[in-house]
Amino acid sequence: MKVVDAYVHLFHVLVCISIVHLVNSSEIDTLMEFKKSVTNGNKLTTWNPSTTPCNGNKPNWEGLLCTNDTVSGIRLEGKDLGGIIDINILMKLPSLTTISFQNNSFEGEFPEVKKIRGLRSIFLSGNKFSKEVPENAFEGMRRLKKLYLGDNKFKGRIPFSLTTLPRLRDLMLQNNQFEGEIPAFVNDKLTIVNFANNNLRGPIPKRLQSFPASQFAGNSELCGPPLKKCTAEIPTSTIILIASVVVAALAAITAAFLILRHFGPSSKDAPPTYVNKGSHSDHDKMEQGCGKNGTKKIDSSLKLTFFRTDTEKFDLADLLKASAQILGGGVFGSSYKAALTSGKVIVVKRFKHMNNVTKEEFVKHMTRLGKLNHPNLVPLVAFYYREEEKLFVADYIQNVSLAVHLHGRRSNVRQTLHWPTRLKIVKGIARGLLHLYNELPSLIAPHGHLKSSNILLNPEFESLITDYGLVPITNQEQARDVMIAFKSPEYKQHGRITKKTDVWSLGVLILEIMTGKFPANSFQQSKGGDTELGNFLDSMMKEEPTSDVFDKEMGGFDNRNEGQMLTLLKIGLSCCEPNVDKRWDIREAVSKIEEVRENDEDDNIKHSKRPAWLSFKKS
Repeated sequence: MKVVDAYVHLFHVLVCISIVHLVNSSEIDTLMEFKKSVTNGNKLTTWNPSTTPCNGNKPNWEGLLCTNDTVSGIRLEGKDLGGIIDINILMKLPSLTTISFQNNSFEGEFPEVKKIRGLRSIFLSGNKFSKEVPENAFEGMRRLKKLYLGDNKFKGRIPFSLTTLPRLRDLMLQNNQFEGEIPAFVNDKLTIVNFANNNLRGPIPKRLQSFPASQFAGNSELCGPPLKKCTAEIPTSTIILIASVVVAALAAITAAFLILRHFGPSSKDAPPTYVNKGSHSDHDKMEQGCGKNGTKKIDSSLKLTFFRTDTEKFDLADLLKASAQILGGGVFGSSYKAALTSGKVIVVKRFKHMNNVTKEEFVKHMTRLGKLNHPNLVPLVAFYYREEEKLFVADYIQNVSLAVHLHGRRSNVRQTLHWPTRLKIVKGIARGLLHLYNELPSLIAPHGHLKSSNILLNPEFESLITDYGLVPITNQEQARDVMIAFKSPEYKQHGRITKKTDVWSLGVLILEIMTGKFPANSFQQSKGGDTELGNFLDSMMKEEPTSDVFDKEMGGFDNRNEGQMLTLLKIGLSCCEPNVDKRWDIREAVSKIEEVRENDEDDNIKHSKRPAWLSFKKS
């Protein structure tokens, strides 16, 4: 037996030697091919095929990093090399995690580094690159920690795919010709950044404001901490998709007139005045006697009712002095962006179809909404009551709606939403909706009008739900005609909405986010408008969903991501279950959404090991 064991051991040794030899032989061929592909490669005199590149963890050839007899990195800095960096050659090195070609003369197109998914460090500073870096240049590079591109002549925008990398720590982009705004980064691990001496403009994202001012110097149009204060907190071009150019141009002139006409003290049917929250009058009418014709006199201050004590106070007179811009006109009324003289920017919404309840009921309901506090809900600042119309005041969100990012024309406002960002958005919506369910348990549909245009995105692409809780105070005929809750299967079948109706709306929204299709454009039609939505859902639920239905702009179409993308798509379909008894409730839906990860590797989830609930039956 000892002889047999000795032969077995010898066999294993010979196999291991053969494998090492094959690996080394392959690495030698690859490195020699790369040497020939670059200008002045003949200066790499130690790159000689008669010796192995690595000896354990020590390199035999200059400029290499070695781990266990294999090449784990290439560090050729200041070697007077030039030409292009051929990634198709380097991707043949299976253990490569670091490439550094700093202070050489490489040029041409930006190297397709994303083909080497295992790269952790990329150093290309001090070369002659002068073209744009593609938007998807770093897509899928989840292990990338360090990226040095300084001292080149890179043009165009900073690629959005950088913002989704979960492990990125060092980002050096100084001394280039990058332009446009600095995008918002998803992760909080950035420890070293440098954006100095480019052509960048606009506000510095909140998560980057803690870095020194020197890291942003040399960009004359950048603003916000740690640089000079922005003259305007938001770009003037953020007009909602549905607003036409003519309306936008006239808005500044007409907005003040409209507010004055409907709410100003000169109005013939001037409303009773209510004082700020906390007054002893408790919203009572401030009657000051009657004139000869019996018309009530009013307080000319016309104060709003505020929900929060930590916010700046203002009144309608301040709104009349504000510079205003129309954001859009919806089925309930118009929305305006107003910049107060103090610099604060707010949104004022006029609602015309809220005469369903008494003043006391309205104030009570608004007080409930005003107490809501969640990072995924747009907080209400104040309101004004008038029998025919109401004013809602909220903080302005420095970005635009989800609908614009999904369906708007390409512009400096709209940014492509990649898979990690869409997953983040869906989770934010789900968390905000669950909070509404928890805090407004007496409401059958705590939101009632959940759609992509009612989801705002802040600079970090966090979801902020707006226009929630309106069903109880909206004229019911108007609500049935236009609100999304009343387009649900249960309302069409039984004439009623249920506690699971907002879950159905969430499912439709998830499908819209994942496919890029716009089913909500039929929601505004009171007659015959359900056909498009019905066809959309029928087509989605008829067959087993595949990656073919995904929005092509989303990206992430590889074996590591598609499993989780399909999982989220199927969650959306399950939320849209026509049979309300079989449909998940909100807690089940949110639980399933929280389980979704960016890719299958995060939790070692494989296609063959999906949970049983993901099996999908054709209707």
